[in-house]
Amino acid sequence: MPDISSVKLMVGLEVHVELATRTKMFSRAANPAHRDYDGAAPNTLLDPTVLALPGALPVMNEAAVEMAMMVGLALGCSIAPTTKWDRKSYFYPDLPKSYQISQYDMPICFDGAVDLPATDAAGALLQDDKLLPKRIGIIRAHLEEDAGKLMHEAPGGGAIDFSIVDLNRAGTPLLEIVTQPDFDTADDVVAFARQLRHICRFLGVTEGVMQKGHMRFEPNINTIITLDDGKTIKTPIVEIKNLNSFKALKGAIEYEHAEQPRRWQQDRREMGRGAKRTMGWDDVKNVTVLQREKEDAHDYRYFPDPDLVPVVIPEKRVEQVRAKIGELPIPRMRRYMADYGLAPKDAAAIVEEREVCEFYERSIAEMVSLGIDNSRAGKQAANMLLQAAAKRANERGILASRLGISPAQVARIVKLREDNAIGSSALDELFGLLCDKANDGADPAELAKSKGLLTVRDDAALENWCRQAIAENPKVVADVTGGKIAAAGRLVGSAMKLSAGQADAKSVRERILAILGVKE
Repeated sequence: MPDISSVKLMVGLEVHVELATRTKMFSRAANPAHRDYDGAAPNTLLDPTVLALPGALPVMNEAAVEMAMMVGLALGCSIAPTTKWDRKSYFYPDLPKSYQISQYDMPICFDGAVDLPATDAAGALLQDDKLLPKRIGIIRAHLEEDAGKLMHEAPGGGAIDFSIVDLNRAGTPLLEIVTQPDFDTADDVVAFARQLRHICRFLGVTEGVMQKGHMRFEPNINTIITLDDGKTIKTPIVEIKNLNSFKALKGAIEYEHAEQPRRWQQDRREMGRGAKRTMGWDDVKNVTVLQREKEDAHDYRYFPDPDLVPVVIPEKRVEQVRAKIGELPIPRMRRYMADYGLAPKDAAAIVEEREVCEFYERSIAEMVSLGIDNSRAGKQAANMLLQAAAKRANERGILASRLGISPAQVARIVKLREDNAIGSSALDELFGLLCDKANDGADPAELAKSKGLLTVRDDAALENWCRQAIAENPKVVADVTGGKIAAAGRLVGSAMKLSAGQADAKSVRERILAILGVKE
């Protein structure tokens, strides 16, 4: 038998996104994927429709349809002018109806594509002209309802010799996004998954907390083996179910990439009808585990749901939904870098949350209205968000845009600093004071004055502080005059301490160097 010459990886990705509507897909029961119902006690978010009681009929959730359209448009998909609902028949204890309402041959979104730019692990764009975007085809994105959850250990982790079911998740709106098998590396799959999560969270269609199952990834993996004699072999597709972390997604793909050629050498199975397998991922042993031989589409016995009418979507409605999308994260990141000179890492941090982006842009507009140049305003607003705001937001566990300070107040703080009315340390202290509810709506200039944060503009006092700092630090003076200009920071710190923080650090530095006769 010829030896293996090369192995090419092929991956298509299925992503299940739980939509954060207030109610479920086909009933008025509360949706556990919505933040208001997160953590509900087991089997409390139910109604007759979820439980499939006799006479209960489904009613479509319009908000879920709109969310699906938003994601589809963001992924470059066409929106079906007419779509319908189908029954997908299979039995599990967590699916009371014994069928799932889904979409088979007429999905709501189809034929899309998204460009995958080169980014680092944090999602920041890599500025390398040689790294061209990679286009990933989107076959479809269709709506369905989620099943419940089977648990094989007691709440709290206790051992049981039976399974228990929580039906809270049953009926949750689920958007399934299916890509073309356009991936040939695990890193590209993870990059796409990150970008998709970012888009969905940016659009507000999901909380995107993967540990809670809001997004679940299912890669379909196979390899093309080329033998020494030129013959090619396609190994059977393996679908890895319900991965809820980027680490697991990457690990499962890389394992199958290495394992499938070895598996073929043992069983000689090739891709074909009935050869597909469903596997799970063991995150402890870092191996895939066989769950079942995968069904083909005909095994599900799809047929149109007789209780739900087809959905007709006029073009006017599509354009109304398109208008809600706005500028997406990657184009916005590029604009921030081009217009404001932000580093890729800083731009990526700001676009992480849509609400923070909006706060950032309102802050820029307020600064421009105060006479600060647009480019300068963008840079200063970013500094405020990523330093003074981020520090306090992390301490409180909230978004930087929810600290209580307004974009207008941020702009006025920056204006005070631009006019040398406050120093850098005073800027940070003033920002913190304006985040306090006690100072809600306060004018930054008046607050700075009342707290003694305004810079003292007494030239004589400035001169005295600088000369006293020089006199008290002869060794540092010798370093500075000897060419170690960086040591001047110690003299500046000494003078600022003498001024009780009321002097402007930039002016202090300039005066000290002038007294010493040293140029930058």
